[in-house]
Amino acid sequence: MMRKNISISLAFLPILTLIASGAASIFIWKAGMFIPLIIGIITTVLVGLISGYKWDDLQQMMVNGVSKALPAIFILLVIGLIVGTWISSGVIPTMIYYGLSFIHPSIFVPAVALVTGIVAVTLGSSFTSIATIGLAFMVIGEGMGFPPGIIAGAVMSGAFFGDKLSPLSDTTNIAPAMAETDLFSHVRHMLWDTIPAFIISLILYGIFSGGSHQHTIDTDKIDMILTGIQKSFFIHPLLLLLPVLTIILMMKRLPALPTLMIVGLFGGVLAYFIQGQSLTSIVNTMTNGFHAESGIKEVDALLNSGGIASMLNTIGLLTIATALGGLLEGTSVFQTLIRPIVKKIKSASSLIVTTIVSTFVVAFASGAQFLAIILPARTFVETYKDLKIDTKNLSRCVEAAGTVGITLVPWGVPAVFAANMLGVGVEQFIPYLFFAFLVPVINIIYGITGWTITKKDYQEKSLQETESLGGN
Repeated sequence: MMRKNISISLAFLPILTLIASGAASIFIWKAGMFIPLIIGIITTVLVGLISGYKWDDLQQMMVNGVSKALPAIFILLVIGLIVGTWISSGVIPTMIYYGLSFIHPSIFVPAVALVTGIVAVTLGSSFTSIATIGLAFMVIGEGMGFPPGIIAGAVMSGAFFGDKLSPLSDTTNIAPAMAETDLFSHVRHMLWDTIPAFIISLILYGIFSGGSHQHTIDTDKIDMILTGIQKSFFIHPLLLLLPVLTIILMMKRLPALPTLMIVGLFGGVLAYFIQGQSLTSIVNTMTNGFHAESGIKEVDALLNSGGIASMLNTIGLLTIATALGGLLEGTSVFQTLIRPIVKKIKSASSLIVTTIVSTFVVAFASGAQFLAIILPARTFVETYKDLKIDTKNLSRCVEAAGTVGITLVPWGVPAVFAANMLGVGVEQFIPYLFFAFLVPVINIIYGITGWTITKKDYQEKSLQETESLGGN
C-alpha cells in the first residue's frame, strides 16, 4: 500500500473534529469519549477517501491499529480478575484498613497522596482509586478543615503515581506496546522520573498544608469505615505479602501475562482459605467483580469493584481509540502535521522534548489518555530507532505527558471525572497537581542532560535476527 500525500488543511480536519466533538461530549452531552472517537474515525476515513485511499486500505489500517493493542487487551481482562480476587481475599481491604488507621492531621495531605498511590499501584486504576479511597479522603479531609482543592490534588497525584507505575494499569500496558518495548522494562525505566517527582510532591503537600487545618479529626467517620471493613473481612498484615510477591515477580522480569495470572489466582486461593469464600462466589467475583454487603455505604462504595466484566468498557474505548490511532498513523495525518518538526530532529534532547510537547498537543486536543499515548508513540517510534535511542525512553515520555500530564487539561477526561467524583472544581485542584507538573519537567531535564536516556542499536539487532533466520 503506497503512502499518499495529505495536505496540511486536510490533516487538521480529524484533529479539529475530535477537539470539537470531545468538548461537546464532555461539557454538553456528558457522554464520555466513545462518540467523539467514532466521529474522529468517520472524519479520518473521509479524509483518507478524499486523499485517494481505498476503503479496504482504511479498514486494514484500523485492524492494524487494534492488533497492536491486543496484548494490552488480554492483560486488561486479567486485571479485572485480579482486582476482584484481591478484594474478596481481603488484600485490598487490608491495605485500606491500615492506611486509614494511621491518619493524623499533621501529615494528612501527604498521607492522602501516599495511601492513594499505594492503592492505585495495587488496583492499577487511577479512576477506581479516586472513586474509592479518594472519595473517603475527601470526606475525612474536609471534616478536618483542609481546603478541598489540596485534598483533591493529593488524591489525584497519588492516583496517577500508582496508575503510572502499576503493571496492572491499562495506560502502563498500552505505552510500551505502542512504543515496541516490554512492560517491565518500561516500568523500571519510569522509576527515574516517577519516584523523584512523587517525593517532591509529598514534600510540597506537607509545606502547603501546614497550618491550614484544624487539629481535629472526624474519628467517627474513620471508625465507621474501619469497623465495616473488619466486620466484612479477616484483616491481617500477612495478606500484604501478595502485593510484595507481585513486585518480586515483576523484578524477576517474568512475562507480564503469566505473572498477572499467577497473582490473580493466588488472590482466589486466599479468598477461599482465608476469607471463607465459596468457589462459586470466587468465580462470580472474577467475572463480575466483588459486591460488598456491609450495610455501610462508604465501605460498600470502597469495595464494589473488579471483575473481567468491569474492564469491557475500557477495552471498548481502547479498541476504538487504537482503530482511530491506526487510521491517523496509516494515513499519515498526525505525521503530516509534525513532519516539519521531525525532520529537524538530530539529537536525543530535541527528540525527547518534541515527544513530550507533541503528546501534550494531542492531550489538549482530544482530552483522551489513549490517543495522547498512542499517536505520539506510533509517530516517533522509528525516529527513536534511527537515532539508536531505546524506545523505553519513548514509552516513558508518552506516559509522562499522556498519562499524567493530561490531568492538567481542564476538559480532559481524567480532570472532568475527578471533578465530578470528588465534587471539586478543576480550577481548585489543578494548581495542586504537583506530580503532574513535575513528571514532564523531569523528563525534559533528562532529555536535555542525557541522564537516564539509554541507547540501543536496533539496526544491529535486526541484522542479528536476519542472520539467525538464515538471511544474507
